[in-house]
Amino acid sequence: MHDPPDEFDWIEALRPLTRGDPRALALADDAAVMSGRTGFDLVVSKDAMVESVHFSRSEDAGTVARRLLRTSLSDLAAKAAEPFGYLLMTAWPNDRAWPWRQSFIEGLRLDGEAFNLSLLGGDTVATPGPLTLCATVLGWTPEGATVLRSGAKPGDLLLVCGTIGDGGLGLAASRGEIDDPDGRLAERYRLPRPLLTLRAALRDHAHAAADVSDGLLADAAHIAQASGLALTVDVELLPHSPEVRAWLGRQPDPQAARVALATGGDDYAIVCAVEPSTQPAFMRAVMAQGLPVASVGYFEAGDGLAVNAGGAPIGVGRLGWRH
Repeated sequence: MHDPPDEFDWIEALRPLTRGDPRALALADDAAVMSGRTGFDLVVSKDAMVESVHFSRSEDAGTVARRLLRTSLSDLAAKAAEPFGYLLMTAWPNDRAWPWRQSFIEGLRLDGEAFNLSLLGGDTVATPGPLTLCATVLGWTPEGATVLRSGAKPGDLLLVCGTIGDGGLGLAASRGEIDDPDGRLAERYRLPRPLLTLRAALRDHAHAAADVSDGLLADAAHIAQASGLALTVDVELLPHSPEVRAWLGRQPDPQAARVALATGGDDYAIVCAVEPSTQPAFMRAVMAQGLPVASVGYFEAGDGLAVNAGGAPIGVGRLGWRH
């Protein structure tokens, strides 16, 4: 294999990732071909990652590949979709040697197997830099059952599935800015878990949902805005992992620390609107998947976001990450 590889070397190396899926046309054509699935809606989401913005040059290539897929799949998880395939775009600088690219392929293979995901096509180009990656993920939901941001109703409760704060602290840990003795926080940042196992619970009970990528407050506010409602969130009710709770216990201003966790992003938890009468059944379904779940706020007629701490109103500036 010459170094760097050309476009057709790259396509040949990617071909096993199709897993024989006929929709990929063995990556020998300029498109994928998918027939409609009777009684289902196709859900499509796209995510991009740029070196030195979303990952460092020193990051392990396999981890970069898996993070690309997982952050994309989290969008499908919030829509209660079952993923089946993805399209991949790579813009390669010439200095990225073949062993790095092989490690990248291995990362795609690992999570393709883990999430039953086939590579269906895409594009590859050269660039003077930086390395740029993009995945378009595809999934199915039963017709009319996709959970959108816009379905919350007055009186619905805001629930969080998963934990809040691991992403932001994990990023800080990966940069050496905070202590992370066992590496768990950094690992959760680098390899988030898309909560795809919640799709049945979301379809059965949630009026609206979003994944927490830009920050809990920001993403919850997106639901409220899309639904035309006001939302109140109490940051003292947010679910946290043991590592995040330990970090909180060391902070001189716990209230400010909780706000920081609620605006940090990269958690890939799911935040959703559920009516009070079905809250117990929904929480049981989430906990049956081994995930924490907490009721942290409520929707009502009006507009805007109010933030409380232990029931007392507090001021918050930035709600989350803005690109």
